[in-house]
Amino acid sequence: MPNYWLMKSEPDAFSIDDLKRLTQSPWDGVRNYQARNFMKEMKVDDLIFFYHSSCSPAGIVGVAKVCKEAYPDHTSWDPNSPYFDAKSTPEKPRWFMVDVAFVEKWSSILTLAELKQSPALADMVLTQKGSRLSVMPISSDEWDYITAILKK
Repeated sequence: MPNYWLMKSEPDAFSIDDLKRLTQSPWDGVRNYQARNFMKEMKVDDLIFFYHSSCSPAGIVGVAKVCKEAYPDHTSWDPNSPYFDAKSTPEKPRWFMVDVAFVEKWSSILTLAELKQSPALADMVLTQKGSRLSVMPISSDEWDYITAILKK
């Protein structure tokens, strides 16, 4: 049985359409320890809500899945990368990434405002005030509730 996750990306940096075009891609550049630790828990075939952030409206736009478990994020070793971290080395990697594969793009966005209106999602990490994590777990109940909204 898969676990469920939500991963945020700014659509002008990497969108659901980019993932659809590539079919799969590394999810690199995460520089938050809690988000990194969540990625290290991900397993192949875990399902992911793909969330467009820092745009209007922000929200869930589709589904992806994990196709490769966590491995060192080499962008942290590249001094020309915006994700460079001098304290991360190949011998002692500080940052990790997973590879994700496209599953589906939704015909409409399920906005953060809509998610926050639902009492069933009141405890969801995403709907909490000040929640800024780019990678977070989703409970199976939250996953089922959100996917049911789309079938209405």
